[in-house]
Amino acid sequence: MDASLDRLIEEVRSRVAALGFELVDLQQRGAGSRIRLQVRIDRPNSRPGRGVTIDDCTAVSRALEVWLDSAQVLGSRYVLEVSSPGIERPLRWREHWERFRGQAVNVRLQGRGRRQATIVDVLDGRDAVVLAFAEGSSEEIPLDQVQDATLAVDWDAVEREARHARDNDRETEQSKESG
Repeated sequence: MDASLDRLIEEVRSRVAALGFELVDLQQRGAGSRIRLQVRIDRPNSRPGRGVTIDDCTAVSRALEVWLDSAQVLGSRYVLEVSSPGIERPLRWREHWERFRGQAVNVRLQGRGRRQATIVDVLDGRDAVVLAFAEGSSEEIPLDQVQDATLAVDWDAVEREARHARDNDRETEQSKESG
């Protein structure tokens, strides 16, 4: 990775953390006066798809704009986008792999395409993970061979959870009406 991008990531990470969030992903696209900085944030230890509001994104965006404008990190003209990571949260750094150990992921591997797997382990002392693939094999994968990875969503479980929440809300309303 480019050293200047590494520095930018660390600067943004520290500023986002000071506001009580974690940096999930940072992408810089374009060049010159058309730079686009895409920042994804989450609350530490939140479940995917829960925790970041539009107001949170606005607050982080305003804080980053003040810094970017005063330090002229990207020049005077840039586009800053701050958003939540979404339910199919990207896994970008080693700490993400550690946090989501045991969960299913969609992973694109260098020279091997996209596959679904489960994170079995994150190896100590090495930048590698052990993935159990859907067809039953397990393999140690160096993180530098992972081109893209996101949490795999069990949409049936999401629907069950939503149904359960609706049922609880209905019961709460009914008890208020009868009480």
